[in-house]
Amino acid sequence: MSNKPLNKVLYVEDEPDIQTVALMALETIGEFTVKACSSGQEAVEAAPAFEPELVILDVMMPGMDGPATMEALRKLPVTADVPMIFMTAKVQSHEVERYRAMGAADVIAKPFDPITLADQVRAIWEQQQTKPGDAA
Repeated sequence: MSNKPLNKVLYVEDEPDIQTVALMALETIGEFTVKACSSGQEAVEAAPAFEPELVILDVMMPGMDGPATMEALRKLPVTADVPMIFMTAKVQSHEVERYRAMGAADVIAKPFDPITLADQVRAIWEQQQTKPGDAA
């Protein structure tokens, strides 16, 4: 098992203002390479060429919502085992548990703090890298 640093993030958000703020936080503060998509369909089409190490998904989007996008990405070999994070305002405990039961690595609450967003993402990544039961 390697503790390699996170570099490539696929970020899916349909709201342009939120996408802009998160992109600045992830690229400028986090120094990640980010591919931003405005829809689930766009993310599914972009994932094979981009080969993300982690995916951040808005939950509520027109067309393919976050859970449907995660399901579609899980069917692609390149993203089948990639950790996925939901970013949503729906963060009551039963909702968070539902997202985790679907296979989400974690949930980041909206509105998020742009200053700490990259650290939150990195912490979730590191937690995924050291999960017990992973192949060594």
